[in-house]
Amino acid sequence: MKRALLLATGLLLSPLLAQAEEPIAKAYFAGGCFWCTESDFEKLDGVVEAVSGYMGGHAANPTYKAVSAGVTGHTEAVEVHYNPSQISYEALLAHFWPSIDPLTANAQFCDKGSQYRSAIFVANAQERAAAETSKANVEKQLGKPVVTEINDFAPFTAAESYHQDYYKKNPVRYRYYRHGCGRDARLEQLWGKTSK
Repeated sequence: MKRALLLATGLLLSPLLAQAEEPIAKAYFAGGCFWCTESDFEKLDGVVEAVSGYMGGHAANPTYKAVSAGVTGHTEAVEVHYNPSQISYEALLAHFWPSIDPLTANAQFCDKGSQYRSAIFVANAQERAAAETSKANVEKQLGKPVVTEINDFAPFTAAESYHQDYYKKNPVRYRYYRHGCGRDARLEQLWGKTSK
C-alpha cells in the first residue's frame, strides 16, 4: 500500500526521472572498424551508448557496401552519447588516443583505405581546442607526427542495424576479428599494456 502511494505521487520515481533528465552530449570519433571503436567507448562510465555510422563523405545516404568500397569519402565513425556531469569531453579524448594507431594514415590495423582513417569530428571551438591540445600531447608522448585528422562536424549517418552492438551480438566473431586484425597487438606496441 505504501509503495502504491509512493508510485502514485511520483516520489518513488523521482530519482529515476532526475537521472533521465540529465543532458546528454554527443561526440564523434573515427578509429578504424566502428565495431571496435563502439566497444571501446561503451566500456566507459558516463557513456550512455556509442552508435556506429559514417561521417566525412560526399554521398547522401551512405551504406556499408558503398563506404567499405571507398567510393563515398566517408570514414567509419561512432557517435558517442555521454553525460558531461559524469565524464568530460577531455576524458573521451584521453580514452580515444590509446584505442587507435594515430601514426598511420588512411588505415587502422588490417583495414586499409581512407574509409578507415582515424579522425575526431568537432562541433565547436571548445572541442577543437581540446582536440588540438590532446593531439599535440600525443605527438610529444609518441615522439612522431600524429596523422589523425581533426575535422569540423559533418553529417553522421547511423550504420545498418546489424552493425550496432556487434561485439555483443556476435562476441566470438568480434573477438576473432579484433585479434586477427592485429588491433590489440599494435596498441600494446604503441601504448604499452594499458591499451584496450
